Amino acid sequence: MSKIHLIAIGGAVMHNVALALHQNGHEVSGSDDQIYEPAYSRLLAKGILPSNEGWNPESIPKDVDFVILGMHAKKDNPELLHCLTHGIKVYSFPEYVAESYKTKTKIVVAGSHGKTTTTSILMHILRSLNQKFDYLVGAQLNGFDNMVSFSDAPLAVIEGDEYLSSAIDLRPKFLHYHPQMLILTGIAWDHYNVFPTYEKYVSAFDNLLDSLALGTKVFYYGRDKELVRLIEKYGNKLDAEPYFEIDYSVVNGDYIEKTTDTVLKLFGRHNMQNISASLDLIDAMNLNRVEAIKSLSSFVGAAKRQEELINSNGKKVFRDFAHAPSKLRATLDAFREKFPNENIGAFIELHTYSSLNKDFLPEYKDSLVNVSKAIVYYDQRAIEVKKLERIDHEDIQNAFGFTALTVCSDSAILTEVIQRKFSDCDVILFLGSGNFGGMDLSKLAAEF
Repeated sequence: MSKIHLIAIGGAVMHNVALALHQNGHEVSGSDDQIYEPAYSRLLAKGILPSNEGWNPESIPKDVDFVILGMHAKKDNPELLHCLTHGIKVYSFPEYVAESYKTKTKIVVAGSHGKTTTTSILMHILRSLNQKFDYLVGAQLNGFDNMVSFSDAPLAVIEGDEYLSSAIDLRPKFLHYHPQMLILTGIAWDHYNVFPTYEKYVSAFDNLLDSLALGTKVFYYGRDKELVRLIEKYGNKLDAEPYFEIDYSVVNGDYIEKTTDTVLKLFGRHNMQNISASLDLIDAMNLNRVEAIKSLSSFVGAAKRQEELINSNGKKVFRDFAHAPSKLRATLDAFREKFPNENIGAFIELHTYSSLNKDFLPEYKDSLVNVSKAIVYYDQRAIEVKKLERIDHEDIQNAFGFTALTVCSDSAILTEVIQRKFSDCDVILFLGSGNFGGMDLSKLAAEF
């Protein structure tokens, strides 16, 4: 067993890596400048919570075998600098995952949207079909203790992120994995801070396809023009196949897969595409498609995706991770398709570097066409911390181009604004990847 130190152990994925390594018998230590729930309690329960917050080279064991570096750590991190000057092996976390999975058959799910859900669908199906596999997924999933697994299973399912690997490894994470099978869900500009132009963003996916071995099986969404263009560029070396939506119907808000009459818990056209990609891959593995479809009757999705908070007194309240423009559009399309006649109110938090960037804001234009009313919230302090140009309410109003929009940047009055704005809404959505101004969403939902 190895002695392993994790720099930035408190991250969503990094603390799961730590837990998986600890479970496998490795001696695990780590550090971070801030550790929040649920990472704090989960690390504490296993006895691997750092004794102090902050960065200190002394916290790295003298006889450490190697270090895993999280994206949160900057290139001037004192622990990282110590490792580099003392010849200690440093892996980025995707590099370590790739090394651990190098002898396995690897399935990677990549794309600007739907990665986590599609990866989760595959994990759910494979488990229902009694397949042994390791995995890396970007959200907690019912029935799986961690978001990452390291074992002797012959197969690995990996959510392949296009974001940078670490402060000293500027490659997109998915370039480490070299899969035998790849799902590409679509391309829509994101991560403005590292891809300041659309062309630079697309080049990450171009490089991914270029890196694939001859004959790699690729399933790609056939209505995405950028994907189609890239597949045509590399088509001679790849075994590429387009996918679309499964054959489904919507009856009284229920989504039904028509070949088996299976009632699905997932909803929305984008999720019917995610299911289609997963089933095509299951076919390619020569597994039972009918049983795979039937297993989805119990699949509720990954954490914070279409998550119902309350359904009472004629009010339905949901939360969802959607925040980037393409994810926001797809999610709101899904709720409108499921609730065609209801008044839908959407609360959107702008939280990421991209969404708070004045040059990126126009990407949100016409994204709210499927809701009745909307509130966009942002925290001016987040803009200052990210050292971005100041934005005001008018910038956001103009970018979204939606008349029934209220913009709020004061968390002190947020609850009041929401209750007043959405008082006559039947379906209320909380959308974003932040903390919603510190609001207790479950408590707020119960008050509607």
